[in-house]
Amino acid sequence: MSLDKQKMASMFRIEVSPTSTGQAHESHQRSDNEMVDLLRQLVVSQNRQTELMENMVDHFSAAQRQRAMELGQWKDANPMLARRCRAAAEAISQVQTEFLQNMTREINESYESMMDGDFVLNEFIDRFGPRLAHLNGVLQLLSQLSSVTNNTTSQA
Repeated sequence: MSLDKQKMASMFRIEVSPTSTGQAHESHQRSDNEMVDLLRQLVVSQNRQTELMENMVDHFSAAQRQRAMELGQWKDANPMLARRCRAAAEAISQVQTEFLQNMTREINESYESMMDGDFVLNEFIDRFGPRLAHLNGVLQLLSQLSSVTNNTTSQA
C-alpha cells in the first residue's frame, strides 16, 4: 500500500532544484509508463468481460430458441389441444380477475388489522397466497401452450 502512495506522490511532486531535472523527467516518464500499463490492463479486462457477456447472451438465446422450437413443434403436433388451451386460458383469466377483485376487496377492508396483528396477515396469506401462485402458474402454462408463434413454426 505504501508503494502505491509513493508512486502517486512521485506523480504529483515538482522538483525545482537544478540537479534533479533529469531525475524528475525520468521519474515522470516512469509514472507515465506505469499509467499506460494500467490502462492497457483495464482494456484487456474489459475486453474479457465483454467476451464473457457475449458468451452468456449466446448461451441464453440458444436455450430460448430451443424452447421456442420445441413449443412450436408441440403446437404443430397438437393443434386442437393448443386451441383448447387458448380457450381455457381465456376462461381462467376471467377466474383470475374475479379472484384478484375478491383479494383486493379483502385487503382494502382489513389492511388496518393486517398491520396491527400477525394473525390476520398470516391468515390472509394462507388463504390467498397459494391459490394465487397456483392460478398464475396454470394461466402462464395455458398461455404459453396456446400462444401463436409464427417464427418458431417457420424454423421447424
